[in-house]
Amino acid sequence: MMNRRKLLLSGMASTAVVANLSGCASPSIDEFAGQKPVLDLRTYFNGMVDAWGIFTDRNGKVVKRFTVEMKCEWQNDQGILDEDFVYSDGTKEKRVWKLTDKGNGVYVGTAGDVVGLAEGQTKGNAFNWRYTLALPVEGTVLNVQMDDWMYLMNDRVMLNKARMTKLGIHLGDVTLSFTRRT
Repeated sequence: MMNRRKLLLSGMASTAVVANLSGCASPSIDEFAGQKPVLDLRTYFNGMVDAWGIFTDRNGKVVKRFTVEMKCEWQNDQGILDEDFVYSDGTKEKRVWKLTDKGNGVYVGTAGDVVGLAEGQTKGNAFNWRYTLALPVEGTVLNVQMDDWMYLMNDRVMLNKARMTKLGIHLGDVTLSFTRRT
């Protein structure tokens, strides 16, 4: 009887762990296939785009606020997103994304602080973008994984939430609101 109880408790614990881990999984881009308005990155990120954002730690505490001014341009299937960040502490940062539209909603990209190739896909009103970011922290550089989701709300506004992890541990989130200039 005692062995059956241990086996049952062990099985319940395993099930709880699996359920908890599956709760951390990202949604599938396919879930957004029918959502409108349809996001076309080449149309949205073409011209000037402004963004306002926050970085929150794993407990939800706002660590930094920032603004971004983006100059975006596409030529054929190649795009440049030139981003100028200004943080609440006065520091500034620049990131220049070089994107390639591979067709069928698939995009790849590089940037100076991105390790390797960023890969993403659009479906419906959503874009999921995954990459490794070389993040300077207190005199060292951490390679953190970004699971970045963008949701087109209308022709001018897009919301963005990116989950940052290291070795599977949730470090924090970046939340942004983009607005295309008219």
